[in-house]
Amino acid sequence: MPRFRGIILDVDGTLIDSNDAHAHSWVWALRQFGHAARYDQVRRLIGMGTDHLLPRVAQLEKDSKEGKQIAKRYLEIFKAQYLPHLKPLPGASALVEHLKHSNLRIAVGSSSEADVLEALLEIAQVKDLIEETVSSKDAANSKPAPDVILMALDRLRLPPEAVVMLGDTPFDIASAIKSGVQTIALRSGGWTDADLSKALAIYDDPADLLAHYNQSPFVA
Repeated sequence: MPRFRGIILDVDGTLIDSNDAHAHSWVWALRQFGHAARYDQVRRLIGMGTDHLLPRVAQLEKDSKEGKQIAKRYLEIFKAQYLPHLKPLPGASALVEHLKHSNLRIAVGSSSEADVLEALLEIAQVKDLIEETVSSKDAANSKPAPDVILMALDRLRLPPEAVVMLGDTPFDIASAIKSGVQTIALRSGGWTDADLSKALAIYDDPADLLAHYNQSPFVA
């Protein structure tokens, strides 16, 4: 029997090289509203949703008037300045195609807005390979809360022990742990091995995982 029957994919930093773009967009938006956010401070929070990021960098709640204004501006900047220029990470589509051919059920679990997530999946050339998608509109709380992963599990109709998470941040790992799901991590999001130490295994990027697939937790 295969070790896993399903996989939940993160997208930003996992399939798409987009974490820096998100960080720059947040910094621009925050500064336009008078918040002196530092890039290095914001970059360490990418992978969290707006509900976690805004309180940490600006002491604002997501649903406050200013919080909504900043979040709207962030999305405008990201979509206009960065989204058209994003590229898939090496091996992204090839890995997902291989997972599909290995009879794994595939869901995406992301803290991104639904329309942004759809665009990212198109860029990664994996949209037609995904069975289920969970975005910020589907979960009350973003990563590192477990809501996104729990919703993905529900849609896959698989128990936690039969599913693995593929992500690039400690927030992915924390969210998965709270859901009873193990994680395979990628360094492509910019985090260190120490940051990702609670994962089953760590690879450079999708291409590295695919190259070592037969020795990976999917098979071993």
